[in-house]
Amino acid sequence: MVTRWFDPQDEGETPDYRFSLANERTFLAWIRTALALVAGGLAAAQFLPVLGIAHLREVIAVALLVLGGFVALRAVDHWARAERAMRLRRDLPPSRFPALLSILVAVGALLLVAAVLVQAARA
Repeated sequence: MVTRWFDPQDEGETPDYRFSLANERTFLAWIRTALALVAGGLAAAQFLPVLGIAHLREVIAVALLVLGGFVALRAVDHWARAERAMRLRRDLPPSRFPALLSILVAVGALLLVAAVLVQAARA
């Protein structure tokens, strides 16, 4: 699977360049999201004060770093699969990942709200 990421152009015919460029822009948007998550994880590890809940700062940092890495891998996988589909004149591959990422971010935000409220109640 990983080797197919590096050369999705090994089969089929060249699609209209506009579609390939649009696919690349989508990939770059996902990479920016991954970088933002990684930066957020590093910022949480370095700059968040010690929170009232044991190891919460570390959990937040690791969760953001892992999610950022996963988003980067998913970005390249989707880019290669879409490029291959266009070259073979097939339907573009479906992706449930945007919905999954949205749910993960929303759940993470709700957990952080709960942590803030718990910390406020202790103060």
